[in-house]
Amino acid sequence: MNNITLDECFQFGLGAFETIGIEKGTPILLEKHLKRLERAADFLKLGDPAVRGITAGRIEEYLEEQKKRPEVQKEFGGLEHCALKLMLTKENAVYSLRANHYTPENYEKGFTMDVSKVKRNETSPLVYHKTMNYGDCILEKRNATAAGMDERLFLNTKKQISEGTVSNVFFVRKGVIYTPKVSCGLLPGILREYLCDTEEVEETYIYVQDLKWYEECFVTNSLMGIMPVRQIGGIQFEEDKVTRELMRRYRKMVRDTANKKQTR
Repeated sequence: MNNITLDECFQFGLGAFETIGIEKGTPILLEKHLKRLERAADFLKLGDPAVRGITAGRIEEYLEEQKKRPEVQKEFGGLEHCALKLMLTKENAVYSLRANHYTPENYEKGFTMDVSKVKRNETSPLVYHKTMNYGDCILEKRNATAAGMDERLFLNTKKQISEGTVSNVFFVRKGVIYTPKVSCGLLPGILREYLCDTEEVEETYIYVQDLKWYEECFVTNSLMGIMPVRQIGGIQFEEDKVTRELMRRYRKMVRDTANKKQTR
């Protein structure tokens, strides 16, 4: 049980968090998550996460401790496939586990999306950090579900595509991968960063009227990995050849990371 102190996070949402995919007890892309948390902590003046007790070593200890708990074994199967959430506020550093609800059926079917009427404010520094100011995302994600959609896209004040409620978005045309520029008002996701580091990705400005020119679309986050998108509004994406190959390579990296940890 975490002892929580009421602080500015509870009053104003001035806190940061990370949600990290756990596979076979191994946190995936952990260093990237810790670096992003460090940037958000610096922006919000929360102190150094390492000094506050959030380090790779402490995370490993926490996960080993959780594996021994019967309720964790029952709910998460020994941390085979779940998520670690880190929360950092002025007075609190909190670790918790949660389920990863994405299923093989999701990837086979692919996502159906629409466009939110809520606009991303690209002039706000908050949109570029993963903070507890997350209300627009959660409410619009719930609204998308209520409307029969899997996810919803935000446009910015210039009507440029920014990001999904809980994801970054990518498009493919003639084998080239495109994604909105960070300046469009989006959170630089960990999977987005990974793909930009390991693949040829062109960052650009994309408008809804441009979508008909793309053959493929996919969204990413740290729990879903890479998810094919079949439809955004009235636009359908019939192909997924590039998306499937990216999924294959990413899943191999995840397996290799988990297996390397297991054989240490």
